[in-house]
Amino acid sequence: MNRAKYLLIILLIILFLIVLTVISFIYFGLTKPPSVKPNTFLELKLRGTIDEISPPDFITAKILGYTPLTMNGIWNNIRKAKVDRRIKGILLRIGYLDCGWAKVNEIREALLDFRKSGKKVVSYIEEGADFDKEYYLATASDKIYLHPLGLIVINGLGGYFAFYKKALDKLGIKAEFEHIEEYKTAADVFTEEGFTDANREMTESILNDYFSIYLETICRARNKTKNEMMKLINYGFFQGKEALEAGLVDGLLFEDELRDKLKGKNKSLNLISYSQYLRIKPSSVGLERGRKIALIYATGPIFVGEGAYRVIGASTVAKWIRRARKDPSIKAIVFRVDSPGGSAVGSDIIWREIMLTKKEKPFIVSMSDLAASGGYWISMGADEIFAHPQTLTGSIGVIFGKFNFAGFYKKIGITAERLTKGERADIFSTFRGFSPEERKMIREEIRLIYDEFLTRVAQARKMTKEKVSEIGRGRVWTGNQALKLGLVDHLGDLNDAIERAKELAKIPAEEKVKLVIWPKKISLFEILFGRRSISSKIKIPLNKVFMNKEIQKIINYISPFQKDNFWAIMFYPIEIR
Repeated sequence: MNRAKYLLIILLIILFLIVLTVISFIYFGLTKPPSVKPNTFLELKLRGTIDEISPPDFITAKILGYTPLTMNGIWNNIRKAKVDRRIKGILLRIGYLDCGWAKVNEIREALLDFRKSGKKVVSYIEEGADFDKEYYLATASDKIYLHPLGLIVINGLGGYFAFYKKALDKLGIKAEFEHIEEYKTAADVFTEEGFTDANREMTESILNDYFSIYLETICRARNKTKNEMMKLINYGFFQGKEALEAGLVDGLLFEDELRDKLKGKNKSLNLISYSQYLRIKPSSVGLERGRKIALIYATGPIFVGEGAYRVIGASTVAKWIRRARKDPSIKAIVFRVDSPGGSAVGSDIIWREIMLTKKEKPFIVSMSDLAASGGYWISMGADEIFAHPQTLTGSIGVIFGKFNFAGFYKKIGITAERLTKGERADIFSTFRGFSPEERKMIREEIRLIYDEFLTRVAQARKMTKEKVSEIGRGRVWTGNQALKLGLVDHLGDLNDAIERAKELAKIPAEEKVKLVIWPKKISLFEILFGRRSISSKIKIPLNKVFMNKEIQKIINYISPFQKDNFWAIMFYPIEIR
């Protein structure tokens, strides 16, 4: 080796060590627990998208450009703050929330539980936190303060539900779907010009239940009768003094006045942010020191194979459950589900692993916003199921279909010639639709899967198959409704599910438990030295590339049907604001 090559190698080694040192300093600087001063308020800025759990590695969070706001992070921070003597209270700054009502309800319940410790929760609204969902969350506070020019809008729930059939017709695209049964309205958005009778009945039922819960909750929180609150809702808009006079807020404050209010008799106000407080380990405040309970997250649509961030891979989730089952130190499993469903086969793979696991240790499901169709399939086998009143679940049905682009291809000048070996070799082609004979055959096939779905639910929920069929038929239910129908066992949050898992595992109520979470975090060492691959495991959300939300939603829910599978999916989730 000549001298020049030798020096080059030495320089590369030195450069690598310098880069490694810099990355290590940055990493440990960002993960080192901050110091928390006495009489500190935990400042929670709740706005935007709230996922269940953050990306599994440190680098991805930085690529996305922010510390992700997650249910796991919010829940952890609130429960730590409750027992942390240095934390005096929580300051909520609420903006527009892009999540379902069940998540909002869970945060609200966690805040109410926090207040049981004698500590205070204060909400401060400047602007952007002025709608019903956000106000519902704010009413968990001891006090709600508004900027003097701030606006509160509480105008009720509902809105417009879009249907795209006419637009597809103009493009020459035809949505061809078969479904069982009449409430399995997943494809209606593409096949109908408006609500079918079944779809309208189901959606109105969900809206009525949501509104009833919302109205009762805010009336109780603000000490008003339903008639008084309905008058305010029907008026809708309250700015500054109007909101104060209506009793919707407790004071009008500028930022400096808010800080003085929070300081009280103290000389200064200490605040710690959501991201900073995340770095405080639960064990440092007396939590997670006992026996182990696995907390496994299943979030997103369900597919066969490996998973990714915001995508449930059946093989991946089944592997996590299997590992938890075989680990003798893990005494119980809590399975956190937030999914509209997906592949029937993928759902069944996870279901099978749950059935094997519950024979050996307690298995509890905690439902988030969605546990519908395939999301219910992977939940129903648990020992017990916890849901929120506003969880969307059920949707026991099956759908199959494709998009026929023949008319669209003709419009833009694309032609094709058929060459096949086998009468139905091109059945999934986008160049033609299904024949009447093929539609009949497809319906027979999805009927078989639906029948299996009914059988599994009947066995798991100890019902007759006929009873399951009555409450199935593809219909989506709220958690509140599902409890009355016997589809879930309890209304409660993640804390409740963990406590029940402890009870079934014969762990004393007063004993703390250590949570073993899947997906596991990827360490800096694993990232640098390649022990864990991350590039293929991360699904960057489309809203991070500035795509229109409606278009993003359509693409997200069309994409599963590019594959020739049978789907247990509520693929166009009902959204009510």
